[in-house]
Amino acid sequence: MSADVGGAAIDRGLRALADGNRRAILAEVRDRPCAVGDIAGTLALSQQVVSHHLRVLRDAELVEETRDGTRHLFAVRTDGLAAVREYLDGFWPAQLARLKAAVEGEPAGERKSGHPDA
Repeated sequence: MSADVGGAAIDRGLRALADGNRRAILAEVRDRPCAVGDIAGTLALSQQVVSHHLRVLRDAELVEETRDGTRHLFAVRTDGLAAVREYLDGFWPAQLARLKAAVEGEPAGERKSGHPDA
């Protein structure tokens, strides 16, 4: 995957995840596929609002849509979250290395200034 394509996926994913309603919808469809009406009822949102948010999540490739007769069911696309996760995971190695250095380099209960913690 080129950096530009990956960057676009990260941008879409982060924009989609920036909204609290979309995060709540993702939580609803995390463990099982759900219909729009079921999501709307659980989250106390209108079906129109849920449909809008699902469209954004689908465009960001964070949910997938399947059909069960006349019902449209939505479920999390774990592979769609991969670009965002890889981006965020990139921050951890440096932070963990700093934490390790701090823990190994300082006596317990002391700060860099040498003063004991209060």
